Amino acid sequence: MKLHSDKLEIQSVTGYGDGWIAVNGQRHTHSLVLTPKSELTAWPCARFELLEGSHFDMLIEQSIEPPELIVFGSGARLRFVPPALLRGLMSRRIGVETMDTAAACRTYNILASEGRRVVAALLLET
Repeated sequence: MKLHSDKLEIQSVTGYGDGWIAVNGQRHTHSLVLTPKSELTAWPCARFELLEGSHFDMLIEQSIEPPELIVFGSGARLRFVPPALLRGLMSRRIGVETMDTAAACRTYNILASEGRRVVAALLLET
């Protein structure tokens, strides 16, 4: 018997490495916002130090439905966002999980495959 994995009809991370992320087989070298059912979009932040509240507020607009969780990939290493930048998400009761970008890619794939309303904000520093 030959076994085949199920093909999911969602946006998923299919690979990542130093300075790149592949989504559904297409390689990207810039920060990304990824949702299971929406178009993949560039995230206009190239460095962790340049993050602003508006970068996180725009994540809500990327989803067809309001997300229940934002998975934030902070780059090559784990760095936590100042809580003041997350006020807009917290006021809407949207959870934020912070991890390095590689871990965020893996976590996003699991949550998206479970049908969760998740948004991944993946920082690739240039």
